[in-house]
Amino acid sequence: MTHIAYLVTSAREMTLADGSTHPTGYFAEEAITPYERFVDAGFDVTVITPDGRSPHADPYGLSWFFHYPAADKDHLASAVRTFAHDVDDIRLTLHQNTELGLAAARRIDALLREEGRSAADAHRIVSAAARNAWRHDCQLVDVLAEDPECGLTREQLQAATDAQRADCQALADDRLRRLQAIPGFQQPDVALSDLTDEQMAQFDAVFAPGGHGPMVDLADNPDVGRLLTVLQHKAAPIAALCHGPALLLAAPERADGQWLFDGYRMTCFTDEEELQTEAGGLGMAWLLDAALMNAGAVFDDGPSAWASHVVVDRNLVTGQNPGSTEAVADAVITMLRSAARRAA
Repeated sequence: MTHIAYLVTSAREMTLADGSTHPTGYFAEEAITPYERFVDAGFDVTVITPDGRSPHADPYGLSWFFHYPAADKDHLASAVRTFAHDVDDIRLTLHQNTELGLAAARRIDALLREEGRSAADAHRIVSAAARNAWRHDCQLVDVLAEDPECGLTREQLQAATDAQRADCQALADDRLRRLQAIPGFQQPDVALSDLTDEQMAQFDAVFAPGGHGPMVDLADNPDVGRLLTVLQHKAAPIAALCHGPALLLAAPERADGQWLFDGYRMTCFTDEEELQTEAGGLGMAWLLDAALMNAGAVFDDGPSAWASHVVVDRNLVTGQNPGSTEAVADAVITMLRSAARRAA
């Protein structure tokens, strides 16, 4: 059986640039989705924290707007794609994505079709309104309520928006319940600090989900450095998501004096994305993508902030942001199954 070291932060707070502290932990979606996919793939997953303390869900990561149902997310993506002819000209910020009601597009599209509009007309009306809301930084409900072609009442539009938000919160609550039902997330299976190099070598891969926590207790952790050295020696998959790549900063130098991952292509939560978050607005003590580049990474970010983006370079798999969660998990599964077939 394939054994994965599921390395989760146990940090509960981080220090900001002004010396104040701010709550942190792991991001719920980034923790639960890969864990469940790895288990469903038949892998043995061992939850590990650096010090053996139980991991803690970042309260910010439980905000409703980080938990759009997949159907809403896909429909919004199809609408956003119409905002400009060239996808490189589309910049959707966290504020625009979460505070303008754009994610209700699918629900409003369905209401229009119930009123007798064709699927093509409904998508055109909603996409045009979403584009106007994006351009002018206003609420989707307000744009549609003033559009005579829409024909829906403000009450109908607001009800659809409120229902979408309620479903997001329900999904956030469900993900937290599923995490709390995993024994390793209540009491880690093992502390990384207790493992010998020989025990670390029994793992076939390591995966680190994000949240700001990894920047606190993984980035300069000597035990993380040991784990990375052991797994890199056997060319085992090393994977991390969003802020999870902070663990790579714990890697020691190679024999030639260069960082263990010098020259590797990788991604992580970008400075552009960071500055749009709650903690980024308050002032981070340091920024992850700059730190990785300073260490020797060849940084490879996606075409736009918040878009799914995964980078695979040799045995290293990194995902840029929460939107990359499913893709990075699938990339790890593909790599591990390929390794198993070669070993068979």
